[in-house]
Amino acid sequence: MADNDRRIHTRTAMSAKVKVTHETLGEFVFSTRDISDGGVFIVVDTEPFEPAIGDKIQVQVQGLPIPAPVLEMVVVRKTVDGFGLQFADE
Repeated sequence: MADNDRRIHTRTAMSAKVKVTHETLGEFVFSTRDISDGGVFIVVDTEPFEPAIGDKIQVQVQGLPIPAPVLEMVVVRKTVDGFGLQFADE
């Protein structure tokens, strides 16, 4: 692991559609870029989605044969193309 890389969990590339719900910003559907035991990265293209670091959001994987659980997550980082989310119970 690089000196400036503080990640604890190994990331795995994974593209899935997820519904993201923010208390004040509303509901959106984004794609994931990667996932780990600690969280997920969502890719945000042109949607007006600008949560603050520390905001709690709900995330649910879409397109499965049965409804996926809704998970509570926290926004922990922002990049030019999206947001890093951490599972709230981490």
